[in-house]
Amino acid sequence: MSGAFYLQAINVSKVYSGHHDVGVRNINLDIKAHQITAIIGESGSGKSTLLKLLYGLLVPDEGKISFKQEIVWGPDVKLIPGHDQMKMVTQHTDDLNLYASVWNNIAVLLPNTNLKAKQERTTEVLKQMNMLHFSDKRISELSGGEKQRVAIARALVLKPEVLLLDEPFNQVDTSFREGLQRDIRAIVKDTGLTVVIVSHDPAEVLSMADELIVLKNGEIIETGDPKTLYQSPRYFYTARLLTNCNVINGEQARHLNIDTDLERVVIYPENIEIVHSFVPKKWTVKQVLFKGFYEELLLEHNYVTVKMLNTELNKYPEGKQVNIKVLKHLAF
Repeated sequence: MSGAFYLQAINVSKVYSGHHDVGVRNINLDIKAHQITAIIGESGSGKSTLLKLLYGLLVPDEGKISFKQEIVWGPDVKLIPGHDQMKMVTQHTDDLNLYASVWNNIAVLLPNTNLKAKQERTTEVLKQMNMLHFSDKRISELSGGEKQRVAIARALVLKPEVLLLDEPFNQVDTSFREGLQRDIRAIVKDTGLTVVIVSHDPAEVLSMADELIVLKNGEIIETGDPKTLYQSPRYFYTARLLTNCNVINGEQARHLNIDTDLERVVIYPENIEIVHSFVPKKWTVKQVLFKGFYEELLLEHNYVTVKMLNTELNKYPEGKQVNIKVLKHLAF
C-alpha cells in the first residue's frame, strides 16, 4: 500500500484538564508506510501523547486518527485499547516474565493450534532480532539492551503493520543501541514494517529515521527528511534539537566575520576550521576535550566562546593562539 492515507492524524487536539500547556493541538500528519518516522521535541512538547493517540490509547478531544482510512478507536469505544494491527514498545520491560526463557516469552503470544508454525515464527523473529544465541536464557539473566530486544521481538511476533516505539533505547547502552537500531532498519527494509519512534537523541533519529516530525508546545512546526532538517532547519528550535551547536548573537558573530541583523546565529562545530595565515592570531584554545578519534576545542576571543571539532589530535594544546573561519552558519 502506498504512503498516502496510511496512518493519519486530522485536526487532532488533546489537552489534559487543568494543564493547558500539556498535550497536542491541531495536529495534521500523514505517516508514510514502510519507513521510519521519528517524532522529536523537547520534554513536554507532546511526543508521547501523539504516539498514544496514533495507537488508540488516548481519545482525541477534537479531530480523528485513521489507519488505512478507518478510524482508530480509543478506550472509550474499544475494550482493549490499542489498534489490532499496531504494537507499542516503551523503554520499560515490566511485562516480561523474568523467570521464563527468551524463547518462551516470545512463543507464549502465539496460539498452540499449529505448533510447527509457532516454532517457525518464533525462530524467525529471534533471527531478525539477532537473539537466537541467547534464546534459552532467562529474562532475569539478560542486560537492559537484551531485555529491550525481547520486548521488541514480542511486539513483532504477531506481525503488526505498525510498530510504535516510545524512547525505546533510553535505558540501553550505546554499544547495544546502535546494533538494535541497525536491526530495526533491516526489518523495515526486509518486511515493509512501518515504524513510528519518539526520541530525544539527535544521533538516534538522524541515523535511523526516514522522516522527522518536530513538535513544539504540542504543535508540529516542521517536517522533513533528517539531512534537510539538519542542514537547513527553518527554526532555531529544530537546530538546537538536532545538534549541540554554537549559539551566539549578531554582535558576537561579527568577531567571526558574520554580518547579520537577525538575533541568533547558529554554527555547527564541524563548520569551523583553523586557518593558517600571517595575520595576528586572535583565538585562544581554552579547553581540549578528548572524544576518541577527534577532539572538541573550546576557543575564546573577546568574551566570545565557540567550540569546534579537530581530528589532528594534540596539535592545538590549551593556551595556543589560532585563527579560525566559519564555513557555514544559520541565522534566525
